[in-house]
Amino acid sequence: MLNNVLANFYERDIRKLVEEVNLFRNEENLWRTHGSVKNSCGNLVLHIIGGLNHLIGTTLAHTTYVRDRDQEFIRKGVARKDLVAQLEELIQMINKTLNALTPDQMEAEYPIFFDKPKTSNSYVLVQLLAHLNYHLGQVNYLRRILE
Repeated sequence: MLNNVLANFYERDIRKLVEEVNLFRNEENLWRTHGSVKNSCGNLVLHIIGGLNHLIGTTLAHTTYVRDRDQEFIRKGVARKDLVAQLEELIQMINKTLNALTPDQMEAEYPIFFDKPKTSNSYVLVQLLAHLNYHLGQVNYLRRILE
């Protein structure tokens, strides 16, 4: 089922993000930018954590997570170990949520407006996975430039 496949891809790609975060030799570089790049790797990680906790956790799993999107890009200096711990928690939440969805729930309408009216849960989950990978690539590239 698509939900199980997506859960596996999310786990794989968030684990790649954990690996990227851990590859920084200098933890302070998580919060640096370069040239015209405006978002640090640390802020991109916070954005992924916030976005997925809100769009999967709050919206589909009915968690109590409250997103502060602005802080995802303003906040600085979160310890690497805390970022990794939040990513590990994110994996668990996503696995539990996605693996519990039935085929009917996957094709049900996503509860909030996403990028167009009347999108299915499966559509949103695929879009979010693509967005995760976009930011994963940014983190990888910026890490290699900085270090």
